Amino acid sequence: MSTPNPNPCLTRRQLVVGGLGLGASALLAGCTAATGGPPGAPVPVPAAPTLPPPAVEATLRPGVSTVDLGGVTAQTWCYDGRVPGAELRAKAGDVVQIRVRNGLPVETSVHWHGIRLHNAADGVPGITQDPIAAGADYTYTFTAPDPGTYFFHPHSGVQIDRGLYAPLIIDDPAEPGDYDTEWVLVLDDWTDGIGRSPDDILAAFKAEGGTVGQGMNHDMGGMGGMGRSPLGDVGDIAYPHYLINGRIPAAPLTLTAKPGHKARIRIINAAADTLFRVALGGHSLTVTHTDGYPVQPTNARAVYVGQGERVDLLVSLADGVFPLVAAAEGKQGQGLILVRTGSGAAPSAGTWPVELDTDPLLLSDLAPSEAARLPQREPDQIERVTLNGQMKPFAWGMNGTTFGSDTPIRTSAGRRVRLQMTNETMMAHPMHLHGHTWSLPGRGGLRKDTVMVLPMQTLVADLQADNPGRWAYHCHNIYHAEIGMMTTLQY
Repeated sequence: MSTPNPNPCLTRRQLVVGGLGLGASALLAGCTAATGGPPGAPVPVPAAPTLPPPAVEATLRPGVSTVDLGGVTAQTWCYDGRVPGAELRAKAGDVVQIRVRNGLPVETSVHWHGIRLHNAADGVPGITQDPIAAGADYTYTFTAPDPGTYFFHPHSGVQIDRGLYAPLIIDDPAEPGDYDTEWVLVLDDWTDGIGRSPDDILAAFKAEGGTVGQGMNHDMGGMGGMGRSPLGDVGDIAYPHYLINGRIPAAPLTLTAKPGHKARIRIINAAADTLFRVALGGHSLTVTHTDGYPVQPTNARAVYVGQGERVDLLVSLADGVFPLVAAAEGKQGQGLILVRTGSGAAPSAGTWPVELDTDPLLLSDLAPSEAARLPQREPDQIERVTLNGQMKPFAWGMNGTTFGSDTPIRTSAGRRVRLQMTNETMMAHPMHLHGHTWSLPGRGGLRKDTVMVLPMQTLVADLQADNPGRWAYHCHNIYHAEIGMMTTLQY
């Protein structure tokens, strides 16, 4: 999908990627006022606004702990000694203040994934703040403007691939709440303290010394023995375990309710490298929200949930014991949690509901509710972004380069910016934008902050430049981001 750019000047990125040479540079000199300032000049992080006293206050203690994953113990890094960390909850419009007391042996940070907060609180070292040193305290204060299912995690190295993540639920005071029970489920892939450490995995990838290959015909190499998905390649790492709420399938947690009850299930994929195929045995699912925003209720027997994505489901519960399974797409293994409403034997760890063999719903194929749409408007600026790279030798980037050598996307406040993301690889990439939510014009204006861009697909996403600052824009496969599949939006 392509709309001519109403701006008479090409954007800076179009000039660079288009390879127009000196003529482009001369044209660019006349366009800088429209695209957010002179080339190379960093946009300052706006000062934190003055906010009312916080309605929600908490202290977060990242540290080293030994955790029980269900008969398997692992020493890891986590929040307050547990995996996942304790749920943080507020109401839409609340001011939230979180004091972080860093008990880790290294520096860290906290990013509030999906929240449209002010730039200084976004939690990205090197972009919005200095890292929180070992032994230091740091306080985040922000307004949580939108209801929905979110989570928080570090934006420091590959720390999210340890146990450092937790749910962040923003309630809507006006929501009718027409359900009997609510469950929050966090999906994860796990290696820390059991297999190779995340830092060792990243070091091995870096040691391959790959350079970013470009073009639709680039040789992608192999999957290292892992299978493929209908979505293409979806991950690089075979993990020892896959978890739901911190437990392996051999010792799952049990959720209890009564037959006939309606359950709201909020699902968060906090995994570093794994896309999950999710189903509840014996049940149909009704998808009501994704990435915090309401959608037109859509029935599905199974759903895909990519790294960083969230989905809310409504389910009318039958009588018995049922497995809710999160199968690691393209890999061997799954997460499991049980839903018990009556008598019956618990399913085995390797149970495979028939619903998983249906065609799962991709969350970017949903249609938004009318209230969730951005007002329709033609874009003021079009940015063409390519996703590039390969697994052997390991290298990932955007527009043919890696973070640190990239050209930021620049705009000005008030503009409607259209990103045309073209995936030139055989890997599906969960692309995430900080501080904003996209509107997908090809999906009727569906609102999301994390979208799966499938192999060889061009996905179009609009954003409203209404939250100035320096914002990270990256793949939410943490190893891809750390290798270089990341840039910034600045204005």
